[in-house]
Amino acid sequence: MSGAGAPGLDLDLDGTGLNITIVAGTWHTEITDGLLEGARRTLAAANVTVSEVRVAGSFELPVVSKAALEAGADAVVALGVIIRGGTPHFEYVSDAATSGLTQVSILTGKPVGFGVLTLDTEQQGLDRAGLPGSKEDKGAEAAEAAIATALTLKKLR
Repeated sequence: MSGAGAPGLDLDLDGTGLNITIVAGTWHTEITDGLLEGARRTLAAANVTVSEVRVAGSFELPVVSKAALEAGADAVVALGVIIRGGTPHFEYVSDAATSGLTQVSILTGKPVGFGVLTLDTEQQGLDRAGLPGSKEDKGAEAAEAAIATALTLKKLR
């Protein structure tokens, strides 16, 4: 399980004053909806002002995330689901989303909470989506990372 080795931090995050945009793909609805709920719950608990934008798929996450950050968001939580199929398409989309979101963060100087699941099977996504019976909540983890990094950058600046 990918959660092995997680730092286990008890983050009591107060994001009052932060504006964070969730940018989420629309593929694999059940998994994506679980990720969204985890992110929403975490952002609400941290008193963050939240907006949401839905995009066609994970390939579109970087460009819309960049637009949200340039429009004034303090951070983005990018959520998507990419499941391996029988063609190289998985590798292309996974690389484009990962590299693109990294580039967006570096170019804007603002955090992107990475909640893009790259999976071999649908069950792996269900196990990570924060649904009842899931072993992990990657939507919540991505939101925590976005808040914590935005707060750290605020202190440094």
